[in-house]
Amino acid sequence: MKRWLKAKKGEVMASNTSKKPFDFLLFMTVLILLCLGTIMVFSAGAPHASNNMGDTYYFIKKQLMFLPLAFLAMFVTMNIDYRTLGKWSPVFLVGSIVLLIFVLLFGTVVKGARRWIYIGPLNFQPSEIAKLSVILFFSYSLSKRKNELNSFFKGFLPYLLILGIFGVLLLLEPHLSSTIVIFGVACIILFAAGAKISHFMLLAVPAIPGLVALIIFSPYRLRRLVSFLDPFKDMQGDGYQVVQSLYAIGSGGLFGRGLGKSMQKFLYIPEPYNDFIFSILAEEMGFIGVVAVLLLFLVFIWRGVKIAVNAPDVFGSLVAIGITSLVAIQVIINVAVVTSSMPVTGMPLPLFSHGGTSLVFLMSGIGILLNISRYANYDRI
Repeated sequence: MKRWLKAKKGEVMASNTSKKPFDFLLFMTVLILLCLGTIMVFSAGAPHASNNMGDTYYFIKKQLMFLPLAFLAMFVTMNIDYRTLGKWSPVFLVGSIVLLIFVLLFGTVVKGARRWIYIGPLNFQPSEIAKLSVILFFSYSLSKRKNELNSFFKGFLPYLLILGIFGVLLLLEPHLSSTIVIFGVACIILFAAGAKISHFMLLAVPAIPGLVALIIFSPYRLRRLVSFLDPFKDMQGDGYQVVQSLYAIGSGGLFGRGLGKSMQKFLYIPEPYNDFIFSILAEEMGFIGVVAVLLLFLVFIWRGVKIAVNAPDVFGSLVAIGITSLVAIQVIINVAVVTSSMPVTGMPLPLFSHGGTSLVFLMSGIGILLNISRYANYDRI
């Protein structure tokens, strides 16, 4: 924290003008997680694909189609100086707001939510673009205006207003999970940049009643909250998905049933290849497999924080902590949901859940993180 706050405006250390090798341990961690995730998409999605699409390989083929594009996005951002992206961050922010407005006006409704823009056979969610654009803009702006954070109205409030715009647009879709992620990541960036804890306490005054209102005046959110308190009371209704998830996790035991041998993926858990893929992972690979995957995510977070601490400038530090927290928050919420530790929010598991848009933009963010590591001041392990 002190390193970030003491960094001078526009600071670029002379010793980092030449690129170093990227963080290999972080890269290999991502590669292993992505390989495991791809295997699990095939395993978890095969029964659903066979029964509903008439093609056992439907989901894995879609995932494999996006993998080259995701790697291309990562290698592009990995080789573009992250400081260049900072200069374009206002454009990215405005562009993401325009896309969020566009999806509300012309987007396709799927299962009661208008989140997708379809272009021929392809579709994408503007909310994924919004996550990266908020990280880049907040990091760039705060690196230039960090001294103004001491003032609530001049330094803190403008960022809250920006978050408010994104919050309104996302909740109109509705897309509560992306709203939670963007707000969480933005608050972490603000705190890392030096925002006062008292400012966050002032934010909580309207935020808590607002969250309560969102739950009370939204019937499906209220039902989710009630079923979360005791999902077994409504096993055939709102508690069904969580109950089946708990059955899957419990039946996995210590070593699991074996890869591909899950029972709950056979049309018990709805869309097991997506938000509840962690349940199938637990059933097939057991406690040992779950711990291994969570340890890999911990390695990712450790390397991300290390890159943030040793970044050559404030902007790089904030971007690194933003991308790292983006992954961490999604992992924590996803695991909490499938284990019935919090109400269902529809949060994908990074690098595991099926989805082309989220994979491409997540890998773009990881590429930025790897790019920052090429300028970081630390000896790699």
